[in-house]
Amino acid sequence: MWETLKLCNRVANHVSRAAFDTGIIGKQPLQRLTYAGIKKLGVSAQPALHCIRKAAGAYTTLRANLAAGNYGPAGSKRRERVEAEPIRFRKDAAQPFDDRCLSWQLDARTVSIWTVNGRVKDISFACSPQQAKMLTDYRCGESDLVYRGGHWYLYATCEVPEAEPITPAGGFLGVDLGIANIATTSDGARYAGKHLHQVRHRNRRIRQRLQRKGTKSAKRLLRKVSGREKRFAADTNHRVFQDDRDRGSTHLARYRPRRPGRHP
Repeated sequence: MWETLKLCNRVANHVSRAAFDTGIIGKQPLQRLTYAGIKKLGVSAQPALHCIRKAAGAYTTLRANLAAGNYGPAGSKRRERVEAEPIRFRKDAAQPFDDRCLSWQLDARTVSIWTVNGRVKDISFACSPQQAKMLTDYRCGESDLVYRGGHWYLYATCEVPEAEPITPAGGFLGVDLGIANIATTSDGARYAGKHLHQVRHRNRRIRQRLQRKGTKSAKRLLRKVSGREKRFAADTNHRVFQDDRDRGSTHLARYRPRRPGRHP
């Protein structure tokens, strides 16, 4: 599986270089330009198309971010640095598969997937009963193969119908989102973001120190702490904006931050 992911991202980098050199980023034109060449790299037809689409989508996103000024104004060092190099995909970047490359056997809890060494069948996967029901009822389209933290994941696409809107018994609560204050409600409650910023600054110092050190153990620790800040922020926001079902209305929960060292 690892060799498959590396090959797909090598192909995507090949396509990205071609898109950067020619300025062609549309899916169909990019396919006509690169398909014959990347087939020689040993990738099958459908994965090849997905690599092309992945590269085209990355450039579309990049252009949208540049137009929105997310990399700074024209002439800024950051923007020039981004524009000066082709997009590169990590060797372990996620790879999309459609149903011709990856099929699900939901009753058996197994999948069959294309690899560089041929199709591999009966690969077991684990999920909760609720996730299994969602896969059975609503799965459609592509699935992403993801390698993260030493584990393999499949991110499936599910089209879940929208639930009927619920009118809270206690009425609605207005919420203003911010940075200094994570949220301020229409009834006067405030939820400060000071602790969240402290954690971010501390994690940034840790990353800088480990990157300067550059040893194997430092790199292992960097991988270990990767994503910790994002999970901490997501958990903080979730607890701030959780629903209180006992009161029968949506409101903000009192924010009591956990100690960062205890966050999973």
